[in-house]
Amino acid sequence: MGFLLDLADFDYSLPKHLIAQEPLIIRRDAKLLALSETKDTPSHFKVADLFSFFKPDDLLVLNDTRVINARLKTNKNTGGRIEILIERVLSAKVALVHMRSSRAPKIGSCITLFGNVNISVITRFEELFQIEIITSHTFEELLNTHGKLPLPPYIEREPNDNDVSRYQTIYSRVPGAIAAPTAGLHIDQLLIDQLTASGIQIAYVTLHVGAGTFRPVKSSHINEHKMHSERVVVSAATVAAVNKTREKGGRVIGVGTTVMRALETAARASGSIEVYDGETDLFITPGFEFQVIDALMTNFHLPRSTLLMLVCAFSGFERVMNAYRIAVENNYRFFSYGDAMWLERKVPKRSGGI
Repeated sequence: MGFLLDLADFDYSLPKHLIAQEPLIIRRDAKLLALSETKDTPSHFKVADLFSFFKPDDLLVLNDTRVINARLKTNKNTGGRIEILIERVLSAKVALVHMRSSRAPKIGSCITLFGNVNISVITRFEELFQIEIITSHTFEELLNTHGKLPLPPYIEREPNDNDVSRYQTIYSRVPGAIAAPTAGLHIDQLLIDQLTASGIQIAYVTLHVGAGTFRPVKSSHINEHKMHSERVVVSAATVAAVNKTREKGGRVIGVGTTVMRALETAARASGSIEVYDGETDLFITPGFEFQVIDALMTNFHLPRSTLLMLVCAFSGFERVMNAYRIAVENNYRFFSYGDAMWLERKVPKRSGGI
């Protein structure tokens, strides 16, 4: 079918009880719905079977971002509750944040948090406020002392001690995200050991997931949607690993849509992957020409979301939406703590490099 531009095309029915509220006890016990390049009907596996999907000379790419304790809840000195979600720390004392309170903060106002932390509201950029700590504290100290893990809005409970480890990938090492790259939550050390022992190379990107990942698409025509911006780093080592994999005839396999957006951003300018350190607002929809990724492991995504559009672009609209219906019928668990998919690119591979 032709490329889809209407938001309603990316809707599906999801019973609420299929939205996972807790992680499984063992990461690799999650189910894995696999959609290969050659079959239109998906097959059922476990994440524990993932090792068998790899071929010699394949490259696995992971996102090493780490979720910070970005949520702050307290009473204002003037009374009333205030909730702050740190979108990005710009310096020791300055950050971009989302703020929820009974009254919208005014530019230039001063708010006292936790009894002794004074912040000044500097300016506003659409839904984001830029704030500055004007006492001796830093944002690192503030988050370490008072911050809570920012679980997604569809997990309808407060974070607990288990989330401290389970809402992080085991390879997270660069603090900065306010949401986990959730496909990676299934990866455990045993799987990594199996892959490396068989000669599979592993490379890393850093994409700090922002709150925009949960932002609903409101435009009925998806090409009118404005994508949020996120910080991305693709290193020289990762570029070299991708190029070496291509030379050897291997596949580049991404764990998570963040890896896909990072690598495709790094190849956006010239069509060949390059070192990249900057912002990305890449919005991948049907018709997008992929330059780097050959296969993708990802979780199930929200109806009408930009990430559902991304996987439809990668593996075919009808195939993916049919796979989602099959997942619902088979009681797969959805979203951050849910089950996973393995997707192979539907379009023919290019001849020659990348």
